[in-house]
Amino acid sequence: MDEVNVAQQLKQMTDFIRLEAVEKAFEIEAAAAEEFQIEKLQLVEAEKKKIRQDYEKKEKQVDIKKKIEYSMQLNASRIEVLQAQDDLVKSMIDSARKELLYQSRDHESYKKLLRILIVQECTNGCPQDETHGISVTNRFP
Repeated sequence: MDEVNVAQQLKQMTDFIRLEAVEKAFEIEAAAAEEFQIEKLQLVEAEKKKIRQDYEKKEKQVDIKKKIEYSMQLNASRIEVLQAQDDLVKSMIDSARKELLYQSRDHESYKKLLRILIVQECTNGCPQDETHGISVTNRFP
């Protein structure tokens, strides 16, 4: 029976060692699975952060593009207004030239215009209190 006891003890020891090995394998597998999940979660979060940063960068680029387009439209409308003002001034200058040419043909009318312009220039350069009594009609015959 001694051999039977020895064989039984050997079997118990091998069963115990196998059981410990299986438990250790489960522990290692569980630890590996946990590490895998942690690493996977970190990678997923890193990629999400990268994607968010990319979208923020694209949003900023879109905002900048909108601001540039708005500025360009505003400048174009300003240029349009300035062009209209320039056209109006040119039209007024042409009209004044034509009227001056017309007035210069009638000598009496031209003299009267020159007198008015001279007096106007003189009174514009003088202080208001010094211009009393000056008029186109009472200074020039």
